[in-house]
Amino acid sequence: MSRTSPHQHFPSTELSRRGLLRTAGGLTAALAVGASATALTGSTAVAAPATFTHPGMLHVYGELNRAKVRVAAGNEPWLSGWNRLTANSHSASTWTPRPQATIIRGGTGENYGILYNDIHAAYQNALRWRIAGTTAHGDKARDILNAWSATLTTVTGNADRFLAAGIYGYQFANVAELMRGYSGFDLERFKTMMLNVFYPLNNQFLNNHNDACITNYWANWDLCTMNSVLAIGILCDDAAKYDQAVNYFKNGAGNGSINHAVPFVYDSQGLAQWQESGRDQGHTMMGMGQMGAFCEMAWSQGDDLYGYGDNRFMKAAQYVAKYNLGQDVPFTTYTWGTGQNCAQQSHTVISASGRGQVRPVWDILHYHYARRRGLSVPYITAIAESVRPEGGGGDYGTNSGGFDQLGFGTLMYAK
Repeated sequence: MSRTSPHQHFPSTELSRRGLLRTAGGLTAALAVGASATALTGSTAVAAPATFTHPGMLHVYGELNRAKVRVAAGNEPWLSGWNRLTANSHSASTWTPRPQATIIRGGTGENYGILYNDIHAAYQNALRWRIAGTTAHGDKARDILNAWSATLTTVTGNADRFLAAGIYGYQFANVAELMRGYSGFDLERFKTMMLNVFYPLNNQFLNNHNDACITNYWANWDLCTMNSVLAIGILCDDAAKYDQAVNYFKNGAGNGSINHAVPFVYDSQGLAQWQESGRDQGHTMMGMGQMGAFCEMAWSQGDDLYGYGDNRFMKAAQYVAKYNLGQDVPFTTYTWGTGQNCAQQSHTVISASGRGQVRPVWDILHYHYARRRGLSVPYITAIAESVRPEGGGGDYGTNSGGFDQLGFGTLMYAK
C-alpha cells in the first residue's frame, strides 16, 4: 500500500447550470454546460431555484425520453438495462403492496423490509410506465404510492430509524416525482406524508445527530438524510428545504458534507480518500451511491455539486473505484470522535472488507464525468463496465444493502 502525504483541499469553484436547465431541459442543458456555465467562487450557498424543474430529481425529461427512444430502437446498452429491469420481480404490475401504519428499523419488531420492497416495486413499475407507456405499470406505481400515503404515520426504532427516514424518504420522493400528474395519484396526500413522517426525522438528525458527537455517525447517515431533505424540497417546491440540504453539503458539520466525507485529497494522483474507506468497502460504495444521487438531484435543478471543490467527489470516486478494482491507493490515518463524549478512534489502513463487491452506483458517475463533462475517469469507467448492466432492488440480495440504491443506472444514464 503506498502512502502519500495529503493536503486539505477546500472548495474554490463550482458551475451553476440553473438557467440552462430552466430553459432547455436537462439533456440539452447538460450538453451546453461547458460553454454557458457561470463560475461562482467560495462556499457561499446558491439559493434554491425560483421555479423547480419537474420531473427534476434522479431523472429529468430528457433522460426519460432518451431511454424510451433507445429501448424502442433496441439500442445497447439501454436494451440490456431494460431487460434487467423487466426481469426483476419487483417490476411486475401484479405486485401487491403491504402498507403499514408504523415502520420500525432497529430494535424490536423490525418490519422495514416491507417498506423498501414496496418502494422499489413502485419505482420499477414507474420506470416501465415512463419508458414503455404501459398503463398497468403506471397504475401499479400509483396504487403503491397511494396505499402508503393513506396508511403510514410513523417511522421509528433505535438510531436506525434515521437511516430508514433518509434512505426510504429520498427513494419514495423520487417515485412520486416520476408519477407527478398521473391520473388518480394523490400527490398532495403523498407530500403530507413526506412532510409529516419523513422530514421531521431528517431535520432532527441533521440538527443534533441523535445527541451524539458530531463525527460519531458515518458519512452515509448524513448523506441519506441530506438526500431525503433535498428530494422532499423538490417534490414539495420547498426552497427552504432544498437550500437546507445544499448548504449542508457545502458547509455542514457532520460527515456527509463534502469536506468531511472526503477528508484528504491527493491531487498529484487525482484521488481523494473517502471517510468510510477504513471501515469497509460495502459502506464506502454505498457512499458513492448516496453522494452520486445527491449530486444528480441537484444537477437536475441547476446546481453542479458533482464538480464542487475542484471535483472533490470525482477524485473520491476514482479512489474508491481504483481500490475496488484491486489496485493500491494511498491512505492517511483518519481519526474521529465517537459516542457522546467524542472518544477518539482511528483507522490507520484502508479496509479490505467487502472489496470488489458489486453495487449499482457506478454508471451514474461514469456517464456524468466521462460523457456529460468529457473528463478522464479511468477507474470509474472501468468499474462501471465491470458491473454493467446495472440492476436494482431485488438484484443484489434480499437484505437492506441490496436496496440502498434505486439502481438501473445503465438504462437511465447511458449517453
